[in-house]
Amino acid sequence: MTPINFESYYWQNDLVRLRAMAEGDWETSYHNRFDSAARFLLQSEMELPPTVAGEQEAVRQFVGFAPGTGRLMFTIENLAGENVGAFNLNSIDERNGTFSIGIQIDRRHRGKGYGTAAMRLLLRYAFFERRLHKLNNSVLAGNAASARMFEKLGAVVEGRRRETVFSGGRYHDEILVGLTREEFEQSEARLQPDDSRRT
Repeated sequence: MTPINFESYYWQNDLVRLRAMAEGDWETSYHNRFDSAARFLLQSEMELPPTVAGEQEAVRQFVGFAPGTGRLMFTIENLAGENVGAFNLNSIDERNGTFSIGIQIDRRHRGKGYGTAAMRLLLRYAFFERRLHKLNNSVLAGNAASARMFEKLGAVVEGRRRETVFSGGRYHDEILVGLTREEFEQSEARLQPDDSRRT
């Protein structure tokens, strides 16, 4: 295959490139299932032990943005082409213009800015291409990394749902965060001019 020129690719910025999930992504996804602490923060439950067949099937249903799944599932790569995580656009309400995003960065690649960079790409798509108006997400209390990421993106803490998630013998609170298109634009404007125009 001829090497791809990513110079003017919409789904890339200075740190990451997004692509459709592929069947071969099952292995990275499978390994991430053993990071129980991160999976709990993502799924708000303690999952059963993973199986190879189960993970292959779970990935297969989202390959190539398959219709009817209720979500757009992306693989996040760094610019060296390494799979560093996955995330999705979900809970899309076209009438009201609202949506949510789920994300997990592989533990070997955390703390490098990949999550925030990937979120910026997906938020630009949601707000400026899909004409969606507001991101509604929740973060489990104590999930400092996600809270920091949403703050960098300009999100606002809108409230707290008390004692809604049960795990480890106790109840956990959910912190509600929201981000409108206008708030995202203001956040992007605070970046250096060259960064805010990168896609």
